[in-house]
Amino acid sequence: MALKRLVQVAMAAVVLTAAMPASAQKVLKVGSTPTGVPFTFLDTKTNSIQGIMVDLITEIGKDAGFQVQIEPMQFSTLIASLTSNKIDIISAAMFVTPARKEVIDFSEPFYSYGEGLLVPKGDSKTYTKQDDLKGEVVGAQVGTAFVDALKKSGLFSEVKAYDTIPDILRDVNAGRLKAGFADYPILAYNLKQGGFPEARIVESYKPATIGSVGIGVRKGDTELLAKINASLAKLKANGTVEKILDKWGLKAQAS
Repeated sequence: MALKRLVQVAMAAVVLTAAMPASAQKVLKVGSTPTGVPFTFLDTKTNSIQGIMVDLITEIGKDAGFQVQIEPMQFSTLIASLTSNKIDIISAAMFVTPARKEVIDFSEPFYSYGEGLLVPKGDSKTYTKQDDLKGEVVGAQVGTAFVDALKKSGLFSEVKAYDTIPDILRDVNAGRLKAGFADYPILAYNLKQGGFPEARIVESYKPATIGSVGIGVRKGDTELLAKINASLAKLKANGTVEKILDKWGLKAQAS
């Protein structure tokens, strides 16, 4: 009788497990930033991080069989948070660079772009390259590929490092900074919202640093990386990626 009861309990446990796969899914912590609209940003209405990279990793999780818990943090702290196990995934506007690949692993590229040049609206000069601003004080976001490249160029009298892109926008808008360099899509989206009327993007400028955004995981986390890549490929093929980009005003790029 005891054996029969044991078998019944075991079978019930199997049925229960099969009936609630969603609640049994592993929850992975995802690092995202509050200031990278439209890729990631803090939605003050819901007090949650939203944007392209949040939508993307959520859809990848649905396909790959894990749930996501978005953890807001500054861009410059993302990699350290990943390597110290505070988060499991980075999903933000982060370029795949050789230096970063030495520390973490990345998915296949998701989107590519270069830096945009931001100047005060009263500056009507047609800039085409960084040399046109030689000797000037410029700004870029700390921890980005842009700030490192600007410093290494040796062109500028000073490269100010800002915590966020809105900080750069504010200083250029107020005339406190000659020029700022940052992710072109993020600058364009911010300016469209109308909050920085005294700043403009220089459309004649050709970016010097072009990179591709990828999703970051810890070194050696090959199983998770394989799942992310497989789901990303599927979402590209079935049009989900294009729909996410279109929702936030960006166009899909040719593979």
